[in-house]
Amino acid sequence: MEPRVNFFGNPLAGKVLRHINSATRIASESGVPPATQELVKIRASQINGCGFCTDMHTKDAAAAGESLQRLNLVAAWREATVFTEAERAALELSEQGTRIADAAGGVTDEAWRTAAKHYDDDQLIALLSLIALINAYNRINVINRQPAGSYRPGQFG
Repeated sequence: MEPRVNFFGNPLAGKVLRHINSATRIASESGVPPATQELVKIRASQINGCGFCTDMHTKDAAAAGESLQRLNLVAAWREATVFTEAERAALELSEQGTRIADAAGGVTDEAWRTAAKHYDDDQLIALLSLIALINAYNRINVINRQPAGSYRPGQFG
């Protein structure tokens, strides 16, 4: 599979990505645990069918010490016993926030209340931002047919 355009080598795309990356960096400094941030990005990427982002975030998480068991269970997090209640709340928020078009009501009040039990306002804003930003990355990569598999941990950082 070949990408439709060389998005990572295009000057205009570079400008767009710098802004998205800047927003992502700000949100990532919020106090939400880095492991939770990666889990949220992985789950949204799985839902969106973004192989490039799934590859990137699973490899980055593994390089940061995340267990293979937990990475393998992200897609089935509801049935898995390896995630904390706070991580489960973040995964639910990520899933509902990613599936907005599938649910007329968007994110449920219950999902929001559960997340708010585990995260303060700044962390909730960071989670919302990270969910929106990973969905933007997913759409860029899926529309462009960006191939997956060759990412190296830390390649873009």
